[in-house]
Amino acid sequence: MTTTTGGILDVDLLRFEQGTRAERQAVIDGVTRSLETGFVYVAHDLESEVIDRAYELLATFFHLPREEKDRYVVEGSMGQTGYTGLLVETAAQNATPDWKEMLNWGPEVPHGHPLQRRFPHRYMERTLPEPSVPGIEDALMQLYDRLFDIQRRFLRVIAVGIGADAGFFDGMLTDGPTLSRAIRYPPMTEAPDHDHIWAGEHGDINLITALPRATRRGLQVKVGEDWVDAIPPDGLAIINTGLMLERLTNGRIPTGVHRVIAGAGETDERYSVVQFCHPTPWTLLTPLACCIDEAHPQRESAIQAGDWLDQVLYDINLIEDARRVGDAS
Repeated sequence: MTTTTGGILDVDLLRFEQGTRAERQAVIDGVTRSLETGFVYVAHDLESEVIDRAYELLATFFHLPREEKDRYVVEGSMGQTGYTGLLVETAAQNATPDWKEMLNWGPEVPHGHPLQRRFPHRYMERTLPEPSVPGIEDALMQLYDRLFDIQRRFLRVIAVGIGADAGFFDGMLTDGPTLSRAIRYPPMTEAPDHDHIWAGEHGDINLITALPRATRRGLQVKVGEDWVDAIPPDGLAIINTGLMLERLTNGRIPTGVHRVIAGAGETDERYSVVQFCHPTPWTLLTPLACCIDEAHPQRESAIQAGDWLDQVLYDINLIEDARRVGDAS
């Protein structure tokens, strides 16, 4: 285990699962310390070939003509499935949209499932550009499944670290609307004006986010008042914490605040795939008893996960009929 600039540690998930008691505890301690920044680098068992295949097909999709990509825009999806064009999503309450375009996907539940009936906008039909890029759906769903498995297992480390049962998060993840998002950040030289950056300062509205690889640097983590470059060792994934985990842990695990910035002189595009791990939308996010004591009184009341997510989707400009800024045409 090593510490990088900014206090972000790297840990080995397999040592937590297969190591000695001492090795297991070292991983728990390392995750606990590293997540003071909201970020940790994680060694895992996801094969690089799975990531390579997905990125190759995604590059093909994003370089299709605009009118072809627009075939996969899903009205009413709030950016939760299908294609989202340039200059749409913003950081919360920011009037300048991010310089990025996105493809979103996730699992489906059976027709008539109670979650689908109660939250139809959260469980829409998956829309991927298979007709335009043959093979992409299989590749992206394989990547989704493998990342979700890593996220589920990593949350067991967090659960033990806060004093809960290892399986505490398992139930709330079953049929949750965990979302994968491929992001293309175009060259900054093509941005509309000098005010644009790839993605503004924000925290994710979920439990944890996994980023297995990016094609360029640019991700920065806010540590105190400083911005620190997030550069994991080769082969390690980045995991960061979200607002929902912060609420559940009564602030014990803070949200990983971050942004994506093109470096000086950067003229190339950047790709990343991030996966937002969500609890089921009817989950009540109530601060856990194991995270409350005399020195740490309960900070917030409960809120339903789906309600909070809808509020944040509004804040970041993804609700189609309530947008503060428009997209590029």
